[in-house]
Amino acid sequence: MQQQRIKINRQLFEETSHSPALIDIVGEEQISQVIDYCFIANPYYPTDEMLNQLQSKLSDIIKAYPSSNPKLARQTLAEVLQLNAETLLLGNGATELITIIEKYLIEDIAIPIPTFSEYIEKLRSSDSAKLYPLDPKKDYQLDLHDYARWIQENKVSSALIINPGNPTGQLMGLEELRWFLCEMRELKLILLDESFIDFADEKIPTLLNETDQFNNLIIVRSMSKHCGVPGLRLGYICTSNPFFLTTIKDALPVWNINSIAEYFLLQLKNTNEVYHETRMHVIQDVKKLYQKLKSLTGYKIYPTGSNFILVKIEFGLKALDLQMKLLEDYGLYVRDCSNKVGLDQYHIRVASQGQEKDQLLVDALCELATP
Repeated sequence: MQQQRIKINRQLFEETSHSPALIDIVGEEQISQVIDYCFIANPYYPTDEMLNQLQSKLSDIIKAYPSSNPKLARQTLAEVLQLNAETLLLGNGATELITIIEKYLIEDIAIPIPTFSEYIEKLRSSDSAKLYPLDPKKDYQLDLHDYARWIQENKVSSALIINPGNPTGQLMGLEELRWFLCEMRELKLILLDESFIDFADEKIPTLLNETDQFNNLIIVRSMSKHCGVPGLRLGYICTSNPFFLTTIKDALPVWNINSIAEYFLLQLKNTNEVYHETRMHVIQDVKKLYQKLKSLTGYKIYPTGSNFILVKIEFGLKALDLQMKLLEDYGLYVRDCSNKVGLDQYHIRVASQGQEKDQLLVDALCELATP
């Protein structure tokens, strides 16, 4: 099933802690020959109709400034989420908001590892990160009771939880999260990242509508993931804490949301029903991909509550080597997780791209593991 060999720029993998952009790696002339399983976002949304409508208005949109009043975009998002707009702030991607939170609001923070690298890299200093290693024998599942005990023993002032975990995919229940939040009320700040929670279940297990019960809670979400628009750079936080809101708002530049992103936000209300249809489509695709991966020999497949799956290679090939073979020989791009603090050199992360494309990945992984 191997195709014509893909030529890639390997040097780019050494220059970032994230996955290099596919177009940079393979070039525009080869990009149509590669499927991107690093793309951990909804492949079915925005719909073709939404994209066509955007394209028809693009010349007008890019010639106009976005609104200088961020309340308007916040109100649109609040109506979709059924939240108080005053508890929301929009960012140029979740990473802009994470950077501001860690710069202005965090002195030290407990971070379960492995994790999304920005939470470690954007701290004021490396000493601010208090790393809490997750147990691979427990599938990297975060035990909130032990985490709470560890935080208290180490006198850490803030804590991070990513639910579902990234890159682990592990999901925590609402009741245990509520217990943790009640137990940790004395902390200065609890940062709960729900960027992948829309893929966890048909009924989204979010705490967005409970922030008023926990004054030290900030929920952060990346719209790149569940809305499938990483290029637009959209994210938001939700909190009921006035000091947090004021501090973050004062640090945000005017026009931090571009006019194309703002136009997209205005489409959310009218397309909310179709969005949830696409979300359910992703959930079903992931379940089928998980079962197919579980049938393979040579790999450990971790349970997931997200749209991606963490995979451990058990036949000796390192993740980087497997990544290169899949990319160069099969035109399939997966995430090598070797540079994730807390993981070894034998883990990859794969995101569902629809059943037909997912089958190509399953077949390639099977072929590479076969002696």
